Amino acid sequence: MIAARGAAPAGRPQVRRGSSLLRVARSFTIVPRGPFSLERAAGFGFGPTTGAAPGDLMRLAFPVDDFAGHAGVVLHQDAAGVHAEVEGEGDLDAVRAQVARTLSLDHDGEAWLEVGRRDPVVARLQAEYAGLRPVLFGSPYEAAAWSIVSARRQTRQSAAVRRRLGEEHGRVFTLAGEELAAFPLPAALLELDAFRGLDGGKVERLHAVARAALDGRLDPERLRAMDPEAALADLRTLPGIGPFYAGLIVVRALGLADVLPAGEPRVLAAAAHHYGLDAPLEPAAFAALAEPWRPFRTWAAVLLRVSGDRAGVA
Repeated sequence: MIAARGAAPAGRPQVRRGSSLLRVARSFTIVPRGPFSLERAAGFGFGPTTGAAPGDLMRLAFPVDDFAGHAGVVLHQDAAGVHAEVEGEGDLDAVRAQVARTLSLDHDGEAWLEVGRRDPVVARLQAEYAGLRPVLFGSPYEAAAWSIVSARRQTRQSAAVRRRLGEEHGRVFTLAGEELAAFPLPAALLELDAFRGLDGGKVERLHAVARAALDGRLDPERLRAMDPEAALADLRTLPGIGPFYAGLIVVRALGLADVLPAGEPRVLAAAAHHYGLDAPLEPAAFAALAEPWRPFRTWAAVLLRVSGDRAGVA
């Protein structure tokens, strides 16, 4: 889960587990390569983070990739880099890598600027949204679970169900004075027989996601090592994960920078708007238009989508 708002009050973040408070002083710094704005990342807003407000810091709470526990992270940025205070479980280097992937800080932003030098539309959007990079789900596991929870449901309703799952079956952190719930670990999902807001079919599909995660099928490094088309096909074998949601997991959870979401209507509409076309492109024509964006076609498409959404392009 991701949240952001304002500056941190004095004192270290706290972690709540039941009635006990734990304090663990762990920290790291990530020095971005190329432009990066934590404030823009905090206000990115998608799916479970709908309504997040931009501010001076960002809060993250998530199951760690190896499912050994949860981590809560408070981030702030200054001229020296992006600084993190970490609480909870997980090897610190592994948590750092997971945060870097989530904020797309594991890529070279200077190379991303080269795309703008080849494409004036991308250059204009890079200037308008300076430092904006895709913000991802904390893991493919969380993206797959969100796919099940959000299917055929309004986004805000889905976000509320997801938040309650974290509060009741995950872990609640108090980070810089605000509570943030981390999504349940797979083992906890498997213990659910029913949950308010989820019908029996969705609970069964969440169980399938949890089993896949525990079996290693949703391991981010496993999926990143696969050809994207092979990863999509593999994900579509999970109950409840069709082509759209398989694409969401690949594009919005793995941190791959060069997967083109040619099947997303809102991206196609935004491309038509920004490139002065009379109608959205067919996927093949869109792929040809996107050739100059390599190796950052995902980033360019996300930038088009964000700009199109804010301009009311449908």
